Amino acid sequence: MRVVEFSALEDLAPYAEAWDRLAAGVPFRSWAWMSSWWRCYGGRANGPSRSRLAVLGVLEPRGRLVGLAPWYLDRRPWHARALRWLGSAEVHSDYLSVLCQPGLEDSVAVALAEYLSQGSALRRGWDLLAIEGVDALDRPITQLVRHLADRGCLVCRLPGVNCWRIDLPATWEEYLATLSKSHRKQLRRLERDVWERGRAVLHTVQRLDELPRAIEILIDLHQRRRRWLGQPGCFASPRFAAFHREVMPRLLSSGQLRLDWLELDGRPVAAEYQLAGNGVLYAYQGGVDPQALQEEPGRLIMQATLRRAIEQGCRALDFLRGDEPYKAHFRASPRPSLALRVVPDRALARWRQHFWAAGRSVKHWVLAKPPAANPATQSRGFPQSPISNPQSPIPNP
Repeated sequence: MRVVEFSALEDLAPYAEAWDRLAAGVPFRSWAWMSSWWRCYGGRANGPSRSRLAVLGVLEPRGRLVGLAPWYLDRRPWHARALRWLGSAEVHSDYLSVLCQPGLEDSVAVALAEYLSQGSALRRGWDLLAIEGVDALDRPITQLVRHLADRGCLVCRLPGVNCWRIDLPATWEEYLATLSKSHRKQLRRLERDVWERGRAVLHTVQRLDELPRAIEILIDLHQRRRRWLGQPGCFASPRFAAFHREVMPRLLSSGQLRLDWLELDGRPVAAEYQLAGNGVLYAYQGGVDPQALQEEPGRLIMQATLRRAIEQGCRALDFLRGDEPYKAHFRASPRPSLALRVVPDRALARWRQHFWAAGRSVKHWVLAKPPAANPATQSRGFPQSPISNPQSPIPNP
């Protein structure tokens, strides 16, 4: 197999259809998601970074694309030249991987490992392969890391933050039966007192001309909720907001966007931004009106989206990264993830890794002292785990 390095989106565009075929329905791996991310975050957009695109394509002898490593090279003064995922940083993409035709995982991994270690254009250009947001059972990554280790690379494995997923049954009643008695009672009360009385209406974006209003509702509710908690909110970042404004229309056109907002007594009180692919819904972002918390808007919109997902035959709802307690409350199960650091067999790269590991040990020693509680969250029962995903929707107190 032959490996080709792509350093411009224009060169990758002809492979967009093949890229999505290899992404196997996972929206975070799609051409739309990753190409939009690079346009908003790549190159000069990274400030002092001198990043460049470094996507590696694996071609079979007849020229068909059978594998993709969706990376960029992050080059910063005084830091390692790191290969990182497209879609990383503050966007927090999950379930990233080397994209591969099923059955060719080992062959693609061998080709990529050879390219990275034997005289490729990247041979002297990378000091670190930083792999995050990867399912612990991901086969292409497992194979790639094994082959790199066989070629003398140093591999540091770190436990990642769990993703949480509900395997959905065939009917809503079957799902309710999995919940605790008190939770089931709460949902039945909302059904009787809110939905059946016509107080709540769920709106779902179906057309491109409906999208701008829904985006503004999502951003407004998310930002107001976060400011109420004393946090800046994800959409305070101009690049984060620009990325989602660009990618949402593309995802809607490909059938991979679910954007809902809930009106209660005629006013928006909750919004939910989900991605869809291969029968799975991914709960990426959300927002609620902090002035309407007594009405349980978060629970209401989750109830509505879960019920609709079951009725439409979805096989799972994934809450993504973060160990917030509400996920288990809805009967989601943890899915372990990994973070890996792969360092080539070169003295300077090894020295940098040693320096990083020493700094990390000191940081963990300092953090061993319990942090002071945040009264703004402690008094309301919000999760305070430092590894909670900032993109995850926060439940009602």
